[in-house]
Order: sequence, then C-alpha cells, then structure tokens
Amino acid sequence: MSGPGQPHEPPEWRRTDPGPASAEPPDTAGTADTAGTAGTADTAGTAGTPDTAGTPDTPGTHEPGAAHEPGTAGPSAAAPGLGAMTPLSPVGRLAATVARLSREVRAAQAEAEGRALIELAKGILVARLGCGPAEAARQLAELAEQSQATPLEFAVDVINQAARDRMSEITDAFLTATGADGGREAAEADGNGAAAGSAAVRLRSAESRALAASDTQAVADALLEQALRPLGAVAVAIWAAGSDGSLTLAGSAGFSPAEAARWRYVPPDVATVARSGLTERAGQWITSLARTGLPSVGRHQYPEGGRAAVPAGTGGRVHGVLEIAWPVPLAPQPPAVVRQVEALAELCAHTLETYTPPPGGPEEPRVMPDAAELMDLADGLHDPALVLVPHLDDAGHLADFRIQHVNKRFLDPAGRPRAVVGGALLLEAFPMAAGDSELFQSVERVYATGEPFRARRMNLTALVDQVPLSATADISISRHGNAVLLIWRIEDETARLASLLQHAQRLGRIGGFEENLLTGEITWNGQLFDLYGRPASSAPVPLEELAAHSHPDDAVAIGRFLRTLLHHRRPASAAFRLQRPDGVTRHVRVVAEPVLDTDDRLLVVRGAYQDISAQHWTEVALAATRDQLAHTEQQAIERNRLTLQLQHAIMPPAQAPLRVPDLQVAVRYRPAETEQLVGGDWYDAVMLPNGMVLVCVGDVAGHGIEAATSMVVLRNALRGLAVTGAGPGQLLSWLNIVAHHLTGGVTATAVCGLYDPARRTLRWARAGHLPPVLVRGPEAAPLPLVKGMLLGAVAEAVYEEDEVQLAGEDTLLMYTDGLVERRDRTVEESLAQLLSTARPTPATLDQHLDRLLTYSRSDTDDDTCLVGIRVG
Repeated sequence: MSGPGQPHEPPEWRRTDPGPASAEPPDTAGTADTAGTAGTADTAGTAGTPDTAGTPDTPGTHEPGAAHEPGTAGPSAAAPGLGAMTPLSPVGRLAATVARLSREVRAAQAEAEGRALIELAKGILVARLGCGPAEAARQLAELAEQSQATPLEFAVDVINQAARDRMSEITDAFLTATGADGGREAAEADGNGAAAGSAAVRLRSAESRALAASDTQAVADALLEQALRPLGAVAVAIWAAGSDGSLTLAGSAGFSPAEAARWRYVPPDVATVARSGLTERAGQWITSLARTGLPSVGRHQYPEGGRAAVPAGTGGRVHGVLEIAWPVPLAPQPPAVVRQVEALAELCAHTLETYTPPPGGPEEPRVMPDAAELMDLADGLHDPALVLVPHLDDAGHLADFRIQHVNKRFLDPAGRPRAVVGGALLLEAFPMAAGDSELFQSVERVYATGEPFRARRMNLTALVDQVPLSATADISISRHGNAVLLIWRIEDETARLASLLQHAQRLGRIGGFEENLLTGEITWNGQLFDLYGRPASSAPVPLEELAAHSHPDDAVAIGRFLRTLLHHRRPASAAFRLQRPDGVTRHVRVVAEPVLDTDDRLLVVRGAYQDISAQHWTEVALAATRDQLAHTEQQAIERNRLTLQLQHAIMPPAQAPLRVPDLQVAVRYRPAETEQLVGGDWYDAVMLPNGMVLVCVGDVAGHGIEAATSMVVLRNALRGLAVTGAGPGQLLSWLNIVAHHLTGGVTATAVCGLYDPARRTLRWARAGHLPPVLVRGPEAAPLPLVKGMLLGAVAEAVYEEDEVQLAGEDTLLMYTDGLVERRDRTVEESLAQLLSTARPTPATLDQHLDRLLTYSRSDTDDDTCLVGIRVG
C-alpha cells in the first residue's frame, strides 16, 4: 500500500540498514497503537456515519475526540445547540461524557483491529526475513516510511502479497478498476486515491473482525461497518439455511430490532429475496425491491432500494445467504464489487458452519446424523437407495460424491452387483449422470441448498463396456446432515405398458369389455361407462340387450352382429347409434370375438366399443363439401365455356384477310393458358365507308364473363361510332362515355388508329394504353406518347391525336400488355425487349407477328392481341 498521492513499489523481502547494534528497537506496541489508531479511523469513529466519499477517513488522521486525554472534553463534546461559552447543565455534561467515551471505545476497537493486522504482518516478516519480533517491527516502520504509507496500509499490503487469497485478489481488482495501479497522482485527482488506498484496509479489517467475532450478529455488524457502508449499503442480513429448506435470521445490522424479530424464521417453500439467492448459485442482484414483489426483511424501511442476495457456502455446500440492502435503486455493479460481496459471503459461510438457532426457536438445532444411522434408514426402504457423501478435491471444492452405501434392494440399470457400485464415485459408476439426465446436477443442488428434489420418469444411464444401458425411474433426493440419500424406483415394464394402454384407450375413445356367458359376469373398464353415459356403480349392459340401447333403425345391423358372434362363433363388428340415458346419441363401432374352451363351447365374449361420432360427422361434412365443390366446379366450367364461346364468336381464331390496295393487315389473338383467366382483350381491323381503315386494340380490366361481355360492348360500340367519320380522339371520347355509363362502370385501355391509304398517314389516339411500335428498316421505336386517360375512369375525357407519315415497307404494330408484361421487370424493360425482337423484319407480315408471339417473354398468363399493318 502507499500513502495518498505517492506511488510506491510492492515491499521487497529485504532488510533495511539496521543502524548501530546498540540502538534500541522501537516500541512495537506503540507502533501498532499509532498505526491502528491512525489507519482505521473510519466511519465507525464518527458515530457510524460514512464520509462524503463513501470510504473511511484518510489514514493518518485521528477521529474527533480521540486525541484528548480521558476526563477532558474536546470542542465537539459540547451539548448540541449550546455555544462554546455556554456552561453545561448536568445532563449536558453527562451526554458529552457518554459521547466521548463512545468515541474512545470505537477508537480502541479500531486500534485493536489495526494492531491485529500489524502483528500479522510482523509475523510474516519474521518468517520471511528470519529476524525477531522487534527487528520485524522496526523493518515494518522503516519500509512504510520509505513507501510513504501508514504502517497499517503497508501491513495490509504485506499480508495481501503473502496470502494471495480472495481478499488480495479483490483488492487487486479494485485497484485496477479504479486506475490506482496506473499512478496514484491520477487516482487522487479524481477522488479514487483515498478509496483505493483504504480498500485493502477495510476488507482486511472486516475479515479480521468477522473471524474473531463470537457470533453471527457480530459478523453482520463488522461487515456492514467495515466493508458494506462504503459501497452505499445501509443494512445487511445473514441467513442460515436449515436442512428442511427453511431460513433463520442468524444476524443482521441496519434493520430495526422489531423488523429483525419479525423475520427471525422463514418456513420452507416461502418465496423471498434470500431464497432466490439460495437457489441461484450466481446470486441475485435486484435493482428495486418493489418491482420484484418479493417479500424480505426491511421492505418497509427501504421499499424502493436495491438488494443483493449471495449464497454463502464452502466445499460445494451452501450454508446460508448474505443479503444486502441499499436505500435507493441499485445500478449494475462492476465485477470488482460483485467479487468483493462474494468473498464476504464466503466469510459468513465459515461462521454459519457451526451456527445453531437459539433455544426455543421454531427450528430445533440441526443434528448431523451418523452415516451408520442413514445406512440403516436406507436398508429399511423398499426402493433402491444410495447413501452419498461429498468428495472434495485438493482445493476444497466439491468434485464428486462417494457412494458410501448401497441398500439391499438396490437394482442397477446395468445389472451390476452391489459390491461393484458401493464405494465408487458417482460419476465413475454412472458417468452418464452428468449428461442428459442431469442426475449429478440435481444431487449437487440438493447438497448445496438442502432442498429436496423429486422427479418422475428420469432417465438413468449406465455405461458398461462402452455400451449405454438406460432405464426410466422416479427419483427422490434429500440431504441428511453431510450426506445425501438418493432413492430411485425403476419403472416396471408391465406397469408402463398398462399405462400406455390406458392412454391409448382414452385418446382413441375406446372402452373394453368381457362377458362370461356361463356365469353372466360382465366386466367394463371406466372408459366404457363414460361412453354409455352411465355411472361406474351401475350394472353393465349385456350384449343381448344391445338393441334396446340403440336407434331402432340399427336393429338389423345389431342382429347380424350378434348372430355372427354368438351363433356362428366368429369375430364380428357393427356400427350403430347408441342412445344414452342423458338423451345424447353417439355413433359407435363395436368389435368382439368369441373365446371357446377345449370342447369348442362358447365361454367368454370380449371386445371393445369405439366412439366414432367425430369421424362420422367429419365424413358427413366432407361429403357435403365434396358435393358443394363439385357443384361449384361445374358452374365454373359452364361460365368459362360460355366466356370462351362469347369470345370466339366476337373474335374468331381465323380472321378473314382485309383487302386494301398497297396495305397488308394481319391480326393475332392468343388466349390465356388458364381458362379461368379468360380476359377482355380485343382487337379490330375494318374498312370504313369513307375508305379509311380502322385498326385498334383494347384491354378491359379483369377476367371472366364480366370482362368478356364488356369487351363485346366496347368493340361493337367503336365499330358503330367509327362510321360517323370522326377522328380517333373523338371516337375514344365517345367510347369513354359508353364505358362509364353503359357497361356498369368498367375501365379499359385502348389504342385507336385511322389509316388513309391515299395519303399513307395514320391518325391515332390512346386511352392509357402502350403506344404503337413503328418498324422502319433496321430500326424499331414506339410512337411519341399522346395524352389520354383510360376509358371509364371519368364521365367525360378529351384525348389528343397525332399523325404519322408511313413509307413503303413500314410496319406498324399495336398490341396488348399480355405480349410484353413480366412480374419481375418494369414496363420500360419489357418494351425494350419487344423492340429488340421486332427489329429483324421477316419477309411477310404474318411471319413477323408469329415471330413476336414466339419470342414473347411475358409470364403473366394473360390474353394477348396483336395487330400489324405493312405499307406496300
């Protein structure tokens, strides 16, 4: 250790200059007194109130009042509320005297604790340096002066380096966490220097007081004052775990006496904070007690405060729980603090090992039964039992359990004799116990906590010649003193099969029966009584009376069943409707067989009834569903047939060629591959009275007969409107009115064009449709878009027109989206694919359209209409 603000190296095991031989050794008692007074003047010296840093006072300073001679009062001895010159009343003088004496007692306690630590460090120096006590005291004082630390801090540093135990590890972790080992100047700058410098002194002082304490109550006081108050804790409780799973408050500090008396005993199986820490080996760190809803000591004093419950155990056995209370919600603690609390819990375990509850308490003093008595108890059991004792490793940790005794009824799953299993380690005899069955973990938990364990149908696996042999057993584990009693009951195969049969009958709604025809005795199982709706105390129904309990319409089937079974003496079965006394009718199937004697006489009939009501009604429902599906399917077929007939009537597959000078016209229609997707795609190419050629394609939204009929309306309407001689824009405006008002509000897209053979021009307009594609030489491109919304969207709409001049050998293509549309591509990408396919111009127009249909990459399975014109 080092003084605040000054770095020092760990003590070297060497002598300092002894000086002249005639020099007198220093007064060791005086050195210890001085160091003890100065080094441990912590919170205990100020009436139990921690300082602002949460750590003991700075080493090297005395408590108020500690430097005054007995019989005199310092400045702080004045009674509260009186000035310095105010004469004290007799009561005030008495109070000041009591306060002074209390401080002196606390200072004396601190001196004693410090003296014990210094004497221990002197003993270590005597052993390491081979010198006497006086020389060791002088060496300790000089080394402390060289490292600029108090003798007490340096003594604790010596103890830590010599012991290398939990306390020294915790101190190193604390110094590392606070940065104290990286430079005392930096640590002192942020306030951690004093805390780090006194951490080891506090912990060693707490350890010294705990080990020297006469009872658990003194241990609780020491832990709270020396080690836990600097962590912000305000109360501590030490619980002793009973052999029956109960908890006894062995010691507490910070809680009111009345509260501690109320929580002196907690019966088994009562959920509390301490019990949660007992069952969880890693301990419980609770942010706020109120949020958990768990009761605990002091819950009214600190309702919103945090709690920690850490098991206190040694050698694999938990003797109790250390519970710590904070006044405010507890933030997540650093690992150094967690390890410090675990080390303090281990200190409590050494005291709890020999703890016995006070006389007259709710729990008798725990008796450690002799192993021979437990062996006699195991021999008196009717089930296989093992007596286990803990087996510790060299470090004192629980490693395994020794099979101390095997009772007379022991039955090994692998068939080994008792002599082979007795005396062996549990994991040697049953190495698979640490695996899937978790048997070893259960034994370890019972030994640690004392709470018994029960389990049904646990797998027991023995490894014989590297072959795993398994059995199923009911397990019971309990702790008796320092030994564990393990009882198992291996499941009988006959009982297991009987249990499986009962479950099968219950799940299958099966009831069995047997009827003796000679004696008239009838045996039913419980499931059959439930099936008949009769109490188990009523008489079973004979087979000859079966017709009286069934529907009259089933009399013929029952008669045939009885005749085959009783007269022909052959197995028989029948299905009938059972009418129960409660008015419920169940559909039942009965199966029976005759049992004959050696003279071929009928003795017994045995069989089973099965409730098939659910199956019957399921079959009825399925039959109705099949009929409905067949009817629906027939309707769908008729609708599709009608739709196709209507579509073919309007647009026959073989289109008659259009005779126009210097103009070739070709059309293609490809219906959807799925008949249910028959849509409203349409096309038209007709010579008008005025000599113009009308070419158009359109697509009505939707599929089915509604789309087909709407398509018929629009196609015929456009033909009729075209004879007026109006342009394509006007035609689409009129067609929009028809779609909006006369077709039930359908929507559609369309492209309409009027070709003038004399001028070789095409005037065209569009209603939300893809533009036509012009193929001229090696190039193919869509015509520039003109404005026009789809048909039927609004009551009135205006459509723009455009005119394109065609030349010889030009090809113009109009199409519906079924030719190009893909689910995984945008419209622009699909149109680009169409243009690349249309660029090579075959010799004839028909070949050109067939090529476009062949190489179409559409995947929507929609109708496709394609109209092409080529100028001669």
